[in-house]
Amino acid sequence: MLPGKKGWATIKITVFFLSLMPFGLLVKGVINDELGANPIETLHFGFGDWALRFLCIGLALTPIKTITGQSWPIRFRRMMGLFAFFYASLHLLVFIVLDLSLSWEAFKDEVPKSPYILMGLLTFLLLVPLAATSTKKMQKRLGRNWLKLQRLVYVAGLTALVHFFWLVKSDYTEPLIYATVISILLGIRIAVYCRRTAKLFSL
Repeated sequence: MLPGKKGWATIKITVFFLSLMPFGLLVKGVINDELGANPIETLHFGFGDWALRFLCIGLALTPIKTITGQSWPIRFRRMMGLFAFFYASLHLLVFIVLDLSLSWEAFKDEVPKSPYILMGLLTFLLLVPLAATSTKKMQKRLGRNWLKLQRLVYVAGLTALVHFFWLVKSDYTEPLIYATVISILLGIRIAVYCRRTAKLFSL
């Protein structure tokens, strides 16, 4: 039996604070000097990892609905998407503020030499319109175009993977795990789309 309105509110609040825990732990690490020899790099990679993880969680909710036949996972899709954007924003902020010290000259000098930074910036730019149009008001205003816009999340998932692969210089284990997860999630969506298309043509 699914929870009632108050039950869902409690669950959403719990999920919200659990989603904030990585941020809190990283900030605690900064305050207590627990982030190792290179705290800026640890902070930078930590926020980036969590941005990709929440992106994967958001992509997983519709396949979970498809497999289980339950609609409740969709209730958390917007929250997971916004947390992906939140951690991606922090990932970028650490790079600009702590790595480059807010230097425009350093930014212009560093970015053209680093394709992975360009891919990371592209991923962030893809997430911006998704976050900006995440409200119900924007959903109603955009109508069917809102659904088309939301497909940018698939592109963002792929560009985030490329960003990660280009960033890693030796051990590709972690990006390969993310690539496998995203490939499975997108594969399920493609399979569902093909099945629906086949049914339409068979009518």
